[in-house]
Amino acid sequence: MRLQTVSVFVDDQQRALDFYAGVLGFSVAADVPLGEFRWLTVVSPEAPDGTQLSLEPKNHPAVPAFTAAIAADGIPFLQLGVDDVQAEYERLLAAGVVFPMPPTPMGPVTIAVLDDTCGNLLQLAQRTGA
Repeated sequence: MRLQTVSVFVDDQQRALDFYAGVLGFSVAADVPLGEFRWLTVVSPEAPDGTQLSLEPKNHPAVPAFTAAIAADGIPFLQLGVDDVQAEYERLLAAGVVFPMPPTPMGPVTIAVLDDTCGNLLQLAQRTGA
């Protein structure tokens, strides 16, 4: 058994695609029209056969309240591993990405929190020691 696809709930699938592919640098793995929405997944270009991230529309009645509550509490919806959090922070900041939390050492990791423009906070994490 392996992790194949995980979902992040987004306000707008096209805006999410523009952010996750255009700004963060993920590659489109699937883009299949399904009526009003799409089966839309992205994947790391470094691991094209790896775990896909589904840009899932917030069309279930429970999702908007859930995602709003965790974002309001400052809780990132998911974590993205990076080799150099400071370099990613500077690259994304230059691209206009909003960071509620800049790179911050937290024991064996350095993390930063960013806004994905689609209703979620994401955490960048770099392992820095044991």
